[in-house]
Amino acid sequence: MIEKMPETARLLQMSPHPEGGWYKETWRSVTEMQPEGYPGRRSLCTAIYFLLTPGDESRWHTVRSPELWLWHRGGPLLLLLGGSGERPEKDPTEVMLGPELASGQRPQALVPAGHWQAARPAGDEEVLVSCVVAPGFHFDDFQLLPDK
Repeated sequence: MIEKMPETARLLQMSPHPEGGWYKETWRSVTEMQPEGYPGRRSLCTAIYFLLTPGDESRWHTVRSPELWLWHRGGPLLLLLGGSGERPEKDPTEVMLGPELASGQRPQALVPAGHWQAARPAGDEEVLVSCVVAPGFHFDDFQLLPDK
């Protein structure tokens, strides 16, 4: 269910993302390549803004390429890393993105290629991040865990 567009999403001209939250592609390399194991040509790299508001979540999904998450503003973000099996692991690794370095938060985290990932705000503030994917993101390389 899509609720009213958050002000940050409006200002950045974001759209709803299939996994949840809001996104806007900000860059796609014009240089392409045919990576080994990929079904077609891909941009060398892509970048998006990604916004989650309290109560939103990025549902479990995989991306064929490695994905680098970069925290920008708002509250902390809980990033869950669920391994590379058929389904996410029952006890995923937790990474907290945010500005409070002394408390263990980090400004960036890498999700390895093909690993399950999910995310949600860890508090009551929206969270704005960027995600950089190389080779570049293509929806053919995206797998969303089906709803139960």
